[in-house]
Amino acid sequence: MDSSEFLGFLTSRSSVREYGNEPVSDDDIRFILDCASTAPSAGNLESWDVVLVTDEDARLGLQEAAFGQEHIGQAPLVAVVCANYVRSMSQYGERGILYAVQDATIACTYMMLAAHARGLHSCWTGAFAEEEVRAMVSLPQHIRPVALLAIGKGQMPASLTDRMAPSEHLHYGQW
Repeated sequence: MDSSEFLGFLTSRSSVREYGNEPVSDDDIRFILDCASTAPSAGNLESWDVVLVTDEDARLGLQEAAFGQEHIGQAPLVAVVCANYVRSMSQYGERGILYAVQDATIACTYMMLAAHARGLHSCWTGAFAEEEVRAMVSLPQHIRPVALLAIGKGQMPASLTDRMAPSEHLHYGQW
């Protein structure tokens, strides 16, 4: 893949909030997780974990915890992507908390792009009641849910969202 193909791949992805009920195949799940496991991480500790939720009642519970966002209940697969503090703190102390959150977000990004590569759609959701999600998927206290990633075959939006020009984010040397 050359650089223009890569940019085209990235710009053709969009957050999808309408899903059919076709399940995500085990092969697709394996591919998505294999891709996530290649994500860079602090100290190569891979301080992230994921809980895969396919049960409809559980997804509807996650939808409620996500303030009623319907795509969470609709998508046939929701990945609860988590930061594993203990794994990172074992090497980096308190700073490991930040590194674990960074590891989880990078892994989630790779999952989202892997789903896109398989012809699936996804939507990263960060707005949710953390303690409710924690209880629903029985997370231990050293594990923090960072994102809910809805995955499935969906309906692309009619148009892609306009993005800011890269120059709007850029500062050289200092602000």
